[in-house]
Amino acid sequence: MDEIRVTVTEEWADTRLDVYMAKTMDISRSFAQQLVETGDVLVNGKAAKSNRRLSEGDEVAVTMEQPAELQAVPEDIPLNIVYEDKDIIVVNKARGMVVHPAAGNPDGTLVNALLYHCRGELSGINGVIRPGIVHRLDKDTSGVMVAAKNDEAHKGLAAQIKAHSARRTYWALVHGNIAEEKGIVDGPIGRHPKDRIKMAVTFKGGREAVTHFRVLKRYGEYTWIECKLETGRTHQIRVHMAYIGHPVVNDPLYGYKKDDFPIEGQALHSHCLDLVHPVTGEAMHFEAPMPDDFAACLHRAEQHR
Repeated sequence: MDEIRVTVTEEWADTRLDVYMAKTMDISRSFAQQLVETGDVLVNGKAAKSNRRLSEGDEVAVTMEQPAELQAVPEDIPLNIVYEDKDIIVVNKARGMVVHPAAGNPDGTLVNALLYHCRGELSGINGVIRPGIVHRLDKDTSGVMVAAKNDEAHKGLAAQIKAHSARRTYWALVHGNIAEEKGIVDGPIGRHPKDRIKMAVTFKGGREAVTHFRVLKRYGEYTWIECKLETGRTHQIRVHMAYIGHPVVNDPLYGYKKDDFPIEGQALHSHCLDLVHPVTGEAMHFEAPMPDDFAACLHRAEQHR
């Protein structure tokens, strides 16, 4: 059993309990409601209903039983394939798709789809739950990512990511008018000292994290930026942009609660991936075009100008 205890902060005040759990604990809303119904969720030490409106300072305690053995099984889920050969597969991951099975998301993931499409031919280095997964994207981040079909390819890709030679480029729409045309955010990232469901820039126990950004277009109250990662920490762009006072639009964890943009989750898209083929040595460039929901956010930002 795994217990999570969190204190509701100001930005989540007046949010339904089940919505709060889904948005901040990376679980589905239906799973959150199931936990409430089985008595595994307490608010200030007492049982509560899913539709309870939370207040700042409320303590939410959630007990989740982790499955003894999660299993990833093939599922016939459509994939947007950018490139594929016998060693690697590059996909344009849809926003809302979880990368691999976990508590609350046992199926319907990218891994389930890859197992079906690749007929089980994926690297086994990361075990049975994350076969082929070399790097990941957050559930509500769309865009290009690569998976390995065999262990040789996996080792080659992992080495490039570790050495920062595989270049990942993202698009983000952030709050505020960034003064600089470009910049670097260099701040170690670790678990938030007071809120364990979040990450934060922390100089005590944090791991090196470096994000390069440049402005693509300004919208007065918002800025469209390009971000390039040197490192790949959990929620790195989201944490770094919030740290410098420009959180990603519609970010449920690090952004502003009252965002009104036509997108589910943060306005963040993995646009490009540059790497060397781990077997042939060929330099390769992949792109995932701007999704409709991100384009709609830019249009909304333009209207706000």
